[in-house]
Amino acid sequence: MAINFDLNDLQAFRAVSELSNFRRAAESIHLSQPALSRRIDKLEAALGVKLFERSTRHVSLTTVGRAFARDAARLLDDLDNALLGMRGEASSSLGHVTIACVPSAAYYFMPQVVSRYHAAYPRIRISVLDAGANEVLAAVASGEADFGLNFIGSQEPDIEFKLLLQERYVAACRRDHPLARKRKVTWRELYQYDYIAVGKMSGNRLLLDQALTDMPDRPPSICETRHVTTMLGLVEAGLGVAAAPAMAMPGAGHPVLTSVPLVDPVVTRRVGLIRRKGRPLSPAAAHLYQFVAEMKSVRGKAPRQTG
Repeated sequence: MAINFDLNDLQAFRAVSELSNFRRAAESIHLSQPALSRRIDKLEAALGVKLFERSTRHVSLTTVGRAFARDAARLLDDLDNALLGMRGEASSSLGHVTIACVPSAAYYFMPQVVSRYHAAYPRIRISVLDAGANEVLAAVASGEADFGLNFIGSQEPDIEFKLLLQERYVAACRRDHPLARKRKVTWRELYQYDYIAVGKMSGNRLLLDQALTDMPDRPPSICETRHVTTMLGLVEAGLGVAAAPAMAMPGAGHPVLTSVPLVDPVVTRRVGLIRRKGRPLSPAAAHLYQFVAEMKSVRGKAPRQTG
């Protein structure tokens, strides 16, 4: 029996299933909302099932719709892969890649990667899932993200961890702060000033606490944040100083923030690309994976010494 729907109907279905909103889905595939609704109605009629539960404010997949969404996504991804393989490039094809990334790498590092990738492959949509280290690991393990950029995951049996760089923690401060004139700063010198930290649920906090166990007399922070990027915002506002991974810091041209190497002890973290073992990346995702790997040199250098 012939089934009367086409590729455009499947793309419309995927857009609604991903965005859970007809208006945003219509905008994402450059259709009017009535035209999108007609495509969904046509697909449901052809399949003889109801794919969405719809109200004036909410759209959700039915049980059958959730199962079909997995199959449709696989079919469309396979088609994208076949087209990419024939053309040898992704610049002229549609696609979607999701990368999960810890916030300390998302703010200054990832925009450079996304900019280069979008210039090369303008029709591929990129989703950046910025979340804590454990959430990034979970997103990759579950398949929510194609791959991730993280500093944990090397011990997971089902995760492949490709080391990109080993970066050190630096003292983050304003350029007009006394520490900015030093060539290096000890942790004890850092703690002489109002100190801002990430909270105990942060992977960076756990790493620092483990590395600094020989300094039990560390003073309490004046403020704690959930993410490194928020912490740096408070430093930039003049509320204090902080310890941050070098990748989280802006470049040398930033007008306010600067960094100084932290010593006694030198604390480092291993940052790498994580992906599920035994699950090949689509060509579109593989290209982005390679772009991230190639950009490591941009942030992987030793932090700038001042003074």
